[in-house]
Amino acid sequence: MYEMEAQIERVILVGVQTSESDGMVQSLLELRELVETAGAVAVGTVMQSRETVHPGTYLGKGKLEELKELVYDLDATGIVCDDELSPAQMNNLEQELECKVMDRTMVILDIFAGRARTSEGKIQVELAQLKYRAARLVGMRASLSRLGGGIGTRGPGEKKLEMDRRLIHMRIGQLKSQLEEVQRHRDLIRTQREKNRTRVAAIVGYTNAGKSTLLNQLTGADVLEEDQLFATLDPTTRVLDLPGRQQILLTDTVGFIRKLPHHLIEAFKSTLEEAKYADLILHVVDASNSQKEEHMQVVYDTLRQLGVADKKVITLFNKQDLCEEKEQLRDFQADHVLHISAKKKQGLEELKKLLEEVLLEDQIYVERLYPYEKAGMIAMIRQHGQVVEEEYLPEGIAVKAYVPMEVYPKI
Repeated sequence: MYEMEAQIERVILVGVQTSESDGMVQSLLELRELVETAGAVAVGTVMQSRETVHPGTYLGKGKLEELKELVYDLDATGIVCDDELSPAQMNNLEQELECKVMDRTMVILDIFAGRARTSEGKIQVELAQLKYRAARLVGMRASLSRLGGGIGTRGPGEKKLEMDRRLIHMRIGQLKSQLEEVQRHRDLIRTQREKNRTRVAAIVGYTNAGKSTLLNQLTGADVLEEDQLFATLDPTTRVLDLPGRQQILLTDTVGFIRKLPHHLIEAFKSTLEEAKYADLILHVVDASNSQKEEHMQVVYDTLRQLGVADKKVITLFNKQDLCEEKEQLRDFQADHVLHISAKKKQGLEELKKLLEEVLLEDQIYVERLYPYEKAGMIAMIRQHGQVVEEEYLPEGIAVKAYVPMEVYPKI
């Protein structure tokens, strides 16, 4: 009998503080969380202040020597750099340190690969991974300079680099076609929602802010909740019944993070676009996190990248039960602000009332008396609006209701 034990990777976190950037300590703390989520353990940290990142080795010569000694002393299996490395930087670091070299993007892609559950999620992750690898084939040098071996490859030949690049681009083409099919399906569902005039609210926020917990508490969605980064990856949509007999669809989206790789934004555009086509944005913020201001800015920057503008935003300062000091937090970019604790169900009834009020802002109040031969109008009001009062009189049906602006001319 042989006992097989999975070896836990021991990594050193490496970051460069440039004159342009700040918040290196917070960024490395977040990188530590990412590494732990991916299943490794961070055993050390190396930081260097430079005007610019070294184009060849990421770190300067002296700091690189220090890192080499630290890898040996701490018996580390690899290093993780806080920025996306170029192929040359990755190659040079591997040669100098003689250990595994990773960057922030690789760690995030690894987490996403482990979390994808739906076929769409798996396609998006593979597409992001292939785009990342395609840009780095050149950095693999010697191992890719050979001719492809085997029968049928003699003659002018095709270098392994060219063959790998061709195969990767072929696979990227296939995955893009599959994603386009998924996109068409999403557009069809979206068109149906618009036809039925169903209102949609997209739940967005920094990763681990409590979006899934909020969706579960409001709708009983049974989405995975964990105190980890990117615990849920695939979007979930559920119906929420509001107090005044109105309904709204809530869609959970993938969490945002600083330095979110552009490969991921591109690959997950179809998922993230749920926010673009929503009627309302629910922005969940972890009020107990000391970096909440920076997290909010990352979310707004990512929304702008996706072209999300002119949407009503309700900012929810979540995890109030973990806040030691009950400070009155503000978000000047939001239309409404609420302080809640999704886990303790604090402030959720106020949220439902607010959602109802926001939906009614775009509706027109009507008082009408319809003769009985026009009772079909009442059915239209019920389907698209909210009936406040309904009374059957000898001369007809008296109705007080709220209806959407686009329905008003028809009734």
